[in-house]
Amino acid sequence: MQIGLEEARERLKRKLAACIRTGKITLSSGKETDFYFDGRLVSLDPEGSVLIAVLMLDELRKRGVEAVGGMTSGADPITSSIGVLAYQGGVPLRLFYIRKAAKEHGMKRQVEGPPLPEGMRVALVDDVVTTGRAILDSRDALLREARVEVSDALVVVDREEGGREALEREGIAFTSLFRRRDFLPG
Repeated sequence: MQIGLEEARERLKRKLAACIRTGKITLSSGKETDFYFDGRLVSLDPEGSVLIAVLMLDELRKRGVEAVGGMTSGADPITSSIGVLAYQGGVPLRLFYIRKAAKEHGMKRQVEGPPLPEGMRVALVDDVVTTGRAILDSRDALLREARVEVSDALVVVDREEGGREALEREGIAFTSLFRRRDFLPG
């Protein structure tokens, strides 16, 4: 699929708008919100997956990122689609994913994928950011297990509830393809 960045952005925005819900909704943190984005409705849709990957791979290339992944399960389809497009485009990129907890059998890993050499520029991806906690937990797992620092975080939608600021305070460059305000006034 050959598609320009502006066209990809417009098509993705339309798909995202269709899966945003308003009204009282309880998040996994227990916090109530009036803005819910069900990212998997887009990241697990073949077209949506490619549109996200086109836009994120462009950002990753600009930043010189050498490895990308994130916390399962929100990051899994995003990481995979970025990997396919990177391979097709001849962009060298290592992929990984991070379990919520280390396995209790086998190699007992929390970080899965090919080894990540120290000093490698690593980015974390996710479908949505609220407080930034999942990305920070992923960063901690990478540092602990793979001994690599996270330089960047990219998400599809920033709920604009402090996640960007929390990540930037930790020295992580943050990019969102869209923000809450792109879909809701005020």
